[in-house]
Amino acid sequence: MSDYTLPDLPYDYAALEPAITGEILELHHAKHHAAYVKGANDTLERLAEARDRRDFGGLVGLEKTFAFNLSGHVLHSIFWQNLSPDGGDRPDGELAAAIDEHFGSFEAFGEQLSAATSLVQGSGWGVLAWEPLAGRLVVEQVYDHHGNVGMNTTPLLVFDAWEHAYYLQYRNVRPDYVQKLWSLVNWADVTARFDAARGAAS
Repeated sequence: MSDYTLPDLPYDYAALEPAITGEILELHHAKHHAAYVKGANDTLERLAEARDRRDFGGLVGLEKTFAFNLSGHVLHSIFWQNLSPDGGDRPDGELAAAIDEHFGSFEAFGEQLSAATSLVQGSGWGVLAWEPLAGRLVVEQVYDHHGNVGMNTTPLLVFDAWEHAYYLQYRNVRPDYVQKLWSLVNWADVTARFDAARGAAS
């Protein structure tokens, strides 16, 4: 039995058009995300084999491979839920107040997250996260799936900046793709993650 499974999308592949084409979404979910799930499961098996043999010579590479694939699986699982064909606009309530408190305004937050996503060198993510030590929201720029991230943070809203997420449609103009993502943000999902992260911290 596999430890990790590919989640179903909460909408059809074509549901996010025209911002994201059905072709891109199907490839992204059924091929790329599925590869991270398989990679995580396969690496767990290899780690178990290493333990059985008491041979840890390749442990460093296995641990890094596991972190890469598991983080890819986690971030994509959040990404699908963060998006909705009925998304867009902006949050309200305590999340909106926290954004104003920690970034100055929703516009300033939006500019920072867009820049973090658009300017990732190579492949990565822009992330709005909760940092419980300071009790605040932060924007993180994630390299690949797990580099340059505060160890204590919980992702709330993630924007995928890997080329497979947009290149077939937007070519090399990543900022245009990022701008379209804002029209899909499922703020109810982001708010639920915000509430859960604050609750866990307390």
